[in-house]
Amino acid sequence: MHFGMFMEFGFRNGGSDAAAFREGLDLVDAAEAWGMDSAWLSEFHFSPQRSVLSSPIVVASALAARTKRMRIGMAVYVLPLNNPLRIAEEAATVDHISGGRFDFGIGRSGFVRSYNTYNIDYAESQERFDEALKILRAAWSGEKFSFDGKHYKVTDALVVPQPVQRPHPPMRMAASSAATFKIVAQEGLPLFVGLRGDGLEALTRNINVYRETWRECGHEGESSVYLRVPVYGADTEAAAISEPKDNITYYFDRQAKMVAVGSPKGGNAERSKTAATLSSLSYDDILRDRVAFGTGPQLIERLQEWRDVLGIDGITAEMNAGGMLTEAQVKNSLRVITRDVMPAFK
Repeated sequence: MHFGMFMEFGFRNGGSDAAAFREGLDLVDAAEAWGMDSAWLSEFHFSPQRSVLSSPIVVASALAARTKRMRIGMAVYVLPLNNPLRIAEEAATVDHISGGRFDFGIGRSGFVRSYNTYNIDYAESQERFDEALKILRAAWSGEKFSFDGKHYKVTDALVVPQPVQRPHPPMRMAASSAATFKIVAQEGLPLFVGLRGDGLEALTRNINVYRETWRECGHEGESSVYLRVPVYGADTEAAAISEPKDNITYYFDRQAKMVAVGSPKGGNAERSKTAATLSSLSYDDILRDRVAFGTGPQLIERLQEWRDVLGIDGITAEMNAGGMLTEAQVKNSLRVITRDVMPAFK
């Protein structure tokens, strides 16, 4: 099983931009030294209360330059917010700097605030995403190409550099709505999923739809699913339960509010249902099936359960989902994961 960590480069109360970057880079250094397989970078815009990762592709380049072994991933690059030709150039550049260790997670985001600020109509997001993906694949073909779409037009472009990895850096697409799981499978792409929405039962159904669609489309090879989920490891069960409580309850409360206010104009029944579910979760509910908290042996048991139920082949651990854990707590959790948990799955 692949083990990665999801990174927000988040702010702390009273913290600064510089402190957020320093802490994030320090955690990457520790993960590289302790054997974590990958680091995945989120993308946030205009979020001074949360994160400095408005340009994760630049940070990916910095991580590629300071590591030798770990893979560097995007989780995810929001394709409709940028020109796909520029995206192709930047991603290929990071692939070279990393020596072919770059993974390109893609999505269109479920929140409209960034689109509004960029003056891009969220109603166009699926069309823009579809066109951007076609352009990326053509741009990384190594051939001159043109494209005449509704939102993007390309004339005789030959992208330089071409990626190290052929035909391109591995792409992985995020899905949260039921319809998107089918789209990811139709595109023949590996999948990113989370446990934040309607819980384990709904996620299991959606992954089954993804795999059924994958088979129906006749894609070569096995499908791949990485689960993004909050993980906290500690040396005792008491510490593993008590230390992250305030952090994770704040996180799910924030997620509920973000989903509730982030729907497109006119609302969305599925998102409203998800927001209501998230806002009603107790700490016991969260512990039962939405996080992996525990000692090394307890984390092994939980991850084995999810591997068996969901058929996942990778974990992307949210190390500090609410941003309230101390640096020492996050670092110790990383130590437990890499020292006590990962060897059981390798």
